[in-house]
Amino acid sequence: MFEQLTQLVQEFGQDAVVKNNAVPNEKNEAVMQEAGNSIFSSLQKMASEGGIEQLAGLLQGNNAQNSSNPAVQKITEQLTGSLGEKFGLDSNTASGVAGSIIPKVLGGLVNKTNDPNDSFQITDLIGAISGGGAQTSGIMDAISKYGTQFGLDQNADGKVDIADAMAISKSSGGIGGFLGKLFGK
Repeated sequence: MFEQLTQLVQEFGQDAVVKNNAVPNEKNEAVMQEAGNSIFSSLQKMASEGGIEQLAGLLQGNNAQNSSNPAVQKITEQLTGSLGEKFGLDSNTASGVAGSIIPKVLGGLVNKTNDPNDSFQITDLIGAISGGGAQTSGIMDAISKYGTQFGLDQNADGKVDIADAMAISKSSGGIGGFLGKLFGK
């Protein structure tokens, strides 16, 4: 997952960082690397601290590109602070870089998971962020809690569980299809 994230940061960092005269050229690469690290660590922190619902919400539709989304704001604030602290960028420059790059990279990441022609899947993203285990089951709990809103309750029993996953996965390509349906794939 980190490779895809790095590619997106490089792609969207051109305008926000490289072409930005307020960011010294010798710091361009390090600033973009910090952006990728910040996004990844923020998503991991969100998953590990019980922000599963916030994370699930971020991965739906165009929420990742919405700079007013609380999760996007949180990640943007973290990167802004980090850019000021590590690279001595003034607050306006750091805020401008973070505010420009974060929604684009997150949106690009979600778009990659929703692209049937891309080998990167939503399950890859969730697995990388959650580290597997308890966090993954927490994400599944959030899916169960909110899944009925997204039409995932296949047997109309009022909850989303393994029976619904089995029904969806038969027609949608396994657990990836199940998660893909939840996240708009």
